[in-house]
Amino acid sequence: MRAEAEALVESIKQSMGLLRRHLDVDTATRRLAELNAKVEDPDLWNDADAAQKIMRERTELEDRLGSIARFERDLEDAATLVELGEMEEDADTEQEGIAQLKALKVEAERRQVEALLSGEVDGNDTYIEVHSGAGGTESCDWARMLFRMYARWGERHKFKVEIIEETSGDEAGIKSATLVVKGHNAHGWAKTESGVHRLVRISPFDSNARRHTSFASVWVYPVIDDKVEIDVKESDCRIDTYRSSGAGGQHVNTTDSAVRITHIPSGIVVACQGERSQHKNRATAWNMLRARLYEAEMMRREAENSKTEASKTEIGWGHQIRSYVLQPYQLVKDLRTGHTSGAPDDVLDGGLDSFMEASLAQRVYGGGPGEVEDVD
Repeated sequence: MRAEAEALVESIKQSMGLLRRHLDVDTATRRLAELNAKVEDPDLWNDADAAQKIMRERTELEDRLGSIARFERDLEDAATLVELGEMEEDADTEQEGIAQLKALKVEAERRQVEALLSGEVDGNDTYIEVHSGAGGTESCDWARMLFRMYARWGERHKFKVEIIEETSGDEAGIKSATLVVKGHNAHGWAKTESGVHRLVRISPFDSNARRHTSFASVWVYPVIDDKVEIDVKESDCRIDTYRSSGAGGQHVNTTDSAVRITHIPSGIVVACQGERSQHKNRATAWNMLRARLYEAEMMRREAENSKTEASKTEIGWGHQIRSYVLQPYQLVKDLRTGHTSGAPDDVLDGGLDSFMEASLAQRVYGGGPGEVEDVD
């Protein structure tokens, strides 16, 4: 086998070895057998919540074990194709095998980054909040575009995406909105998206067709369960109810069902209007507040442990992480990693994986930010 193919195979095998060790294939296989036995129990669904957790864990283990097995088969097939091409002196077959190996190497590196999502809540579902910046209608429309981008990203991964809260802009777009994205490692993948996102384009709201720059902020924090103890005193909070203002059908705005909770000591504000029931919205808002307080504590600890890392992840209105330029040229650039894409339409349709991979890899392996490219 030619040297290029051998190097690719060796690199892929190293990545797969790390993945197998991280998953602990033997332990995972035994656990899957235990879960399969539980699924066969006719009394399983007597406790629906417990049953759903079991089914979810079972599906995740099946997917991860099956994925490793399929990947190893694909690697063997691609290597065999290269060898066959060499034996028969068929350059096209050999190149096809090498192309497959290159694609597998990219996939192996992506999976390796995902396998290193070992934070306490990386595997959890995640909340994604989007807030428009200064700039009126233009920024509200940009916030709506970002909101759709994250919803489409979740859908591409076959995650379950639900709208928790949405406040419409005065003329178009949204002032703010919150999604919950449910799926394995949803928070681990999305956590580096927090920050300020900038859009440069010819404004559809400007009759003179001038170029405008708009800003919106994104905040990502994990959904936490009852295993994480967060003490929130109701006396420290102000609870307001109001009528829902986002889209949601003819009945949404008829009652004061939406709930906003302000945690006075921290200034954190959460809101929920996804349900018609005020009781359900209140319960969801309390869960969101607990999650925000948990995330704030994690960030405080991170800042204490490493000021260098804190400077990378600190969230502030002046901390821009990514630019999306639609005119005078087309480019999306992450200003932390330098990663770029010349296909902003695809990125805005949820094609965020390469940006997330780059920022996660930077956290894991280090590396400085890319050069900032600015557009006047």
